Amino acid sequence: MSQRSRSREKTKNLFIRIIKSALRPPENLTVSQWAERFRVLDGSSNLKGKWSNDITPYLKEIMDALNEPNIQKIFFCKASQIGGTEALINMLCYIISQSPAPAMIVYPNDDLAKDVSNDKLKPAFRIAEDVKVLFQENSSKELRLKFKTMVLYLRGAGSPSKLASKEIKYLFFDEIDKMEGASKKEASPYNLALERTKTYKPQEKVYACSTPTLKTNYIWNLHDSADEVRHYFVKCPHCGGWIEFIFKQIIFDKDKEHVMSNYERAQTAIYVCQECGCEISDADKPRMLREGKWKAVKKRGIGQPKSVGFWISSLYSVFLKWADIVEEFLNSKDDPEQLQNFTNSWLAEPWEDTKLKTSEDLVMERQTELPEFIVPDWAKLITAGVDVQETSLYYSIRAFGDYTTSQNIAHGQVLSFADIEQIMNSEFQTEDGRNMLVNLTLIDSGYQPDATYDFCIDNSEWAMPCKGASNPMADRYRISKVDKQDSKAYGMQLVLVDGEQFKDSIASRMKRENGIGSWMVYKGCDEEYAKQVTAEHKVYVKYKNGNRKLKWVLKHSHAANHYLDCEVYAMAAAEMIGVRSLHLQGKVEDEEKKPEQYTPEENWIGQNESWL
Repeated sequence: MSQRSRSREKTKNLFIRIIKSALRPPENLTVSQWAERFRVLDGSSNLKGKWSNDITPYLKEIMDALNEPNIQKIFFCKASQIGGTEALINMLCYIISQSPAPAMIVYPNDDLAKDVSNDKLKPAFRIAEDVKVLFQENSSKELRLKFKTMVLYLRGAGSPSKLASKEIKYLFFDEIDKMEGASKKEASPYNLALERTKTYKPQEKVYACSTPTLKTNYIWNLHDSADEVRHYFVKCPHCGGWIEFIFKQIIFDKDKEHVMSNYERAQTAIYVCQECGCEISDADKPRMLREGKWKAVKKRGIGQPKSVGFWISSLYSVFLKWADIVEEFLNSKDDPEQLQNFTNSWLAEPWEDTKLKTSEDLVMERQTELPEFIVPDWAKLITAGVDVQETSLYYSIRAFGDYTTSQNIAHGQVLSFADIEQIMNSEFQTEDGRNMLVNLTLIDSGYQPDATYDFCIDNSEWAMPCKGASNPMADRYRISKVDKQDSKAYGMQLVLVDGEQFKDSIASRMKRENGIGSWMVYKGCDEEYAKQVTAEHKVYVKYKNGNRKLKWVLKHSHAANHYLDCEVYAMAAAEMIGVRSLHLQGKVEDEEKKPEQYTPEENWIGQNESWL
């Protein structure tokens, strides 16, 4: 065969191979399978080289959730350095190679987005052979990475206009808890970005990962409210029982004599299986992780889940020993900020530095033997609070006695001010048959001010408008005036209420056993009331300037707290009409009736006034 013939044959074979390769259907890989075949970790990783699912086996199901057609949202609540960002990069590479469509990653700010783009994403795209051939780096920018098959946008959460400008199928959030919340003018960055996936419904995919901060922040809320919440379970090498790794099962020397350093104490750490009590060593962990599996611990609905929340702590990290975790705890436990970091970043749990905390069960324990509408015989006055909403009004009526002893005698939700007028003008009967009326009702004027002012003018003998103070006050309440000049209520008294102080008082009195000075409820009190009146807790809130301040906040976002507001207003009303001095009334009367007593000392002074 001539040289020319051989050249033609080679060209023909090459052409055939190219055609076959182009026409060959793509291999049906999952994300974890693609990662094990094509992903290579660069020098920025502590495990340089080819990706292995055996190192972090708990990431496999999280990554493969992207391939599940029914799952639209994946939320990963995790400890730090557990692999959430690497799982995100694996998903991205898979999408670019196997299922291209417009995608966006949202970071807490633009600077972080640029750093990740340069230090993590671009190096990963250059190394993975399946992605490198598609990556058009020369025509890419830091926040807009181009591929032959798609475009990847990187955005900071602080740019609402940029979040709302692109139509995307794949949406990723990295360290979502470090993003700022919603402003008064804009929806939250999460919701703004979510709007961009509407075009692709119901094929859109959302992945958010982060270490948690507070229960009320993004990742804990998102993962905990998912259709299915999954935890990673491992099999004990001794008893074969399926267990979760939890911190309280790590036992270490208490060192009551204070002779050991934190490092020395940490070296005594062992993990005790909660099923059989046997010791699980650090050496047992890698095999347990490989054989582990995710199990649903919460499930909503009966069909296949559309959203899945995954949770895992540092106890599952193959890079950490039990001693490492204990040493970090011992070094952190005496400093609130360090302890919060340990709780968030190591245990993957939300921080609840609660100085005052209430619960639904605590409210139900405060039930007395008196049914609804019956006033205790020790009561000396009755007050009420009303929270005004768009479509209804909530109210709570509370009886007060000596030493601010109180009991809720009625509460509810009505449709109009006319209903409130009827309820507040009703007579309530005491145990011994006396009739009592509501002495004073404070009505929130924040939502419907004009309607509230008009109502209070017409019922001024028992009703006053109130408003929550926007800043802390020296006093628990302060009398101001309505300054709306075009209102017929102009100049009317308006009560400014420091809700923080009254919530402190309610919470502390709620914890007292039923009796003098306690905060009580009637027998048969409903759970919805108990839930709302304990919807908040007092935690440290961190502000932009770095300051931390104790503040009452909702335990869960969107939780209803209307009855708590009503109780604040009822207690403020009681304070306005002298609840603190009720116990002195009988003493003053006794003093007035008390006869003068003769004393020899007074007689001596009277006869010897000039002795000074």
